[in-house]
Amino acid sequence: MADPNIADPKERFFRYFQAEITAIQGQIDDLATMSHVGGERQDCIDTVLAGISRLSNEVMDAGDYVPAYDQRTYTQAIKALTDKLNETTAKFAPKSRFQFKSKSSKSATTSEPQADPRVRTSFSNVGSKQSPVLDAAKRDAETSASASAKDYNEELEQQSGVRKPSFSNVKSIAIFDHSGLHIVLPSTASRATSSGSLRNLERCVVDMTIPTSTGAPFAGLALKNIKQSLVIAGHVAGPVHITGLQNTIVVVAARQVRIHECRNVDVYLHCASHPIIEDCSDMRFAPIPEFYATKSEIEGTNQWDQVDDFKWLKTEPSPNWSILPEESRIPADVWKNSVCGSPSLSTVDILRKAGVLSS
Repeated sequence: MADPNIADPKERFFRYFQAEITAIQGQIDDLATMSHVGGERQDCIDTVLAGISRLSNEVMDAGDYVPAYDQRTYTQAIKALTDKLNETTAKFAPKSRFQFKSKSSKSATTSEPQADPRVRTSFSNVGSKQSPVLDAAKRDAETSASASAKDYNEELEQQSGVRKPSFSNVKSIAIFDHSGLHIVLPSTASRATSSGSLRNLERCVVDMTIPTSTGAPFAGLALKNIKQSLVIAGHVAGPVHITGLQNTIVVVAARQVRIHECRNVDVYLHCASHPIIEDCSDMRFAPIPEFYATKSEIEGTNQWDQVDDFKWLKTEPSPNWSILPEESRIPADVWKNSVCGSPSLSTVDILRKAGVLSS
């Protein structure tokens, strides 16, 4: 991890990028020692692909403060990394074998080795607008994901009380265009944590902690255009992008958090790196409540209060964020007894107890 004491964001990102590249290279080197039986090797390949995609996105996000020349250097390094992955996985492709035709055939032919399509896809321009093949694949995936997510969102509108969409038939979670709902993701949604997205919500309570407590954390998470709501977002292995939130409370544990264009938002946070805000005002930060923290998070380093405001270049502290006073934080019994839901509490009741809505 980059040294948090380094003031220059370009230098911090350079240190962080170098550490991430080294870690992913190590994962690729480890592939040769893993068994393909039981999916161990494929799980590692999926992890590497997710890491490369995440790192590419982070390079693009760093464009606000990383010069174009350095961006090209980082992009070239990612290309070299994906080339290495493709070369390594090619060694694991099935050997060509003879396949005999019918007796009338006078010769045998060889079959083409069928490698995992995710590995064979060219990732030389991951995240780049100059990759039409990847962009087309991404559009197809988003279309498919949206179609599946739409069914679950329609299901949410048809249910009553606390909504518990299973998300058991998709790989990612997308919840959007709702008002006044209390949504709790059940353990079946642990199969859909490749990514998460919440957008266009108002006066909602969304609890995403169960899937990431019983299964893998989200690889990445995006929260966008949410008003007067309470979002307990669970655990995220990669980045969290928070955009356009107003009068809302967010609880999340993540590796990286970037917050854009938000106003009057309280963030209860465990973060492995400096949280970043841009074009925000009235942001308040507090450590993640113990009720939602894992043992490693409680004992590990948490940089929740080391916030960098990328639009505040003066030497004095940014006026756009502050530490949420302890007396203003949500009490432990409210997290445990109210936010988790109760037959006697409506969504509005929970929002009032959390301080999102006035009594």
